[in-house]
Amino acid sequence: MSNKIITLTLIFISTLLFANEDDQQIKSIINEIKYGWENGDGAPFRKNFLDFEGARYIESGGQNEGLSDLVEHHVEPEKDALKFLSLDFSKIEIHYENDFAWAVANTRVKGEVRKTGKVFDKSGFQTFLFRKIEGDWKVVHTHSSSRDFKPKKHEH
Repeated sequence: MSNKIITLTLIFISTLLFANEDDQQIKSIINEIKYGWENGDGAPFRKNFLDFEGARYIESGGQNEGLSDLVEHHVEPEKDALKFLSLDFSKIEIHYENDFAWAVANTRVKGEVRKTGKVFDKSGFQTFLFRKIEGDWKVVHTHSSSRDFKPKKHEH
């Protein structure tokens, strides 16, 4: 009986350790993507996204078809089009189904358009879909949606 309890305890602990390792890898990928957006750097996308025919990345009603389209026509041009971009992912929830995972996060995006001086401040949500390939998590799809940030008013 005590061997069964020890075995079950070890299985439970190893499950927690692997989930924690997966959580760390996925959160690291999300952080690298944040860096890529803020710096107009396509390298984190090319490293962490699975490049496949039919890939689509959705943002507030628009889309990029394929990884090269996302990087070359969206991520990299923003470094010249914006004076600054600040992106924050918070309340990240990660869920798993075998070698498939999804993460949902709250987002806050702030920036200033270089050409017009227009400042924006938006909040919303981001979904990332992942597949585990050869031991590493890869982003297979993203979807973000945001609106102008409006802080909740507190009633007194």
